Amino acid sequence: MTEATTDSGGLSARELRERQTSITYAAITSALAFVVFGPVLYYMFLHWWAVDDYSHGFLVGPLAIYFAWERRDALRRAPIRPSWWGLLPLVLGALALMTGRLGVELTAMRVAFVLTIIGLQLLLLGREVFQILAFPLLFLFLMVPLPQSLVNVIAFPLQLIAADFAVGSLHLFGVPALREGNIIHLANTQLFVAEACAGLRSLMALGTLAVVFAYFFRKNPFERIFIVASAIPIAILVNAFRVALTGHLAHRFGAGVADGVIHQTEGFFTFGLAFGLLLFEGWLLSMFWPRNWRRSPRGAQT
Repeated sequence: MTEATTDSGGLSARELRERQTSITYAAITSALAFVVFGPVLYYMFLHWWAVDDYSHGFLVGPLAIYFAWERRDALRRAPIRPSWWGLLPLVLGALALMTGRLGVELTAMRVAFVLTIIGLQLLLLGREVFQILAFPLLFLFLMVPLPQSLVNVIAFPLQLIAADFAVGSLHLFGVPALREGNIIHLANTQLFVAEACAGLRSLMALGTLAVVFAYFFRKNPFERIFIVASAIPIAILVNAFRVALTGHLAHRFGAGVADGVIHQTEGFFTFGLAFGLLLFEGWLLSMFWPRNWRRSPRGAQT
């Protein structure tokens, strides 16, 4: 005698109980992960609050939940087959947490939280469910602030790029200027291109915005990758324009324009310009991207 099936996708009562049990375990263990990583998440929250460059972190979690909720129909149909592959991200998360605790490295502990959430879903719900939730889960990495060691390595070359662009534009308009490292010498003052002006940190915010824009307005994976990748040169170019604009204003009105309200207003303006360039790029893709490339592959999950 075969076991009677229910109305839930043709599953038997036993299969339905096993499915509900797996989902319950995944929910409980995920909640426990939030408790265990509570202090880590709390200090990351404070980091978002204190550093404007990472304030987009407040939106990453809600957006990830929305992306997962959009996939609810596919999740209902997906079979739940727990996979031992989930141990891999769990072990990596444990190692990252241990390394972060021993070395007081906050980034490692924050990454450990995301790896733990990914590992739990893969271990308890299986590869089919993980494939559906891959994008929302991986999207969580964007809420992790960059490690200061990476900022120190990459920021200075970006500072030099911005300073070179600024000096070149000043020369183009006949303004005498000399670059010495990340310092721009003008006739009546000098500008220091600080680490915050390198554009590396603002790249995180623009990159997150590019991912969201590509997700909502582009279905073809190649277009999405192109838009997200273009956020890097756009951020560098727009930041260099910001430094150049500051140089021109400082030459005309004095070094006071490099601080305070005017400098913050420049930041808002240039970030809006960067987003405008992303929109313009999306319009160009819609106009010139080959139509036969624009369609998503059949059955692809968006």
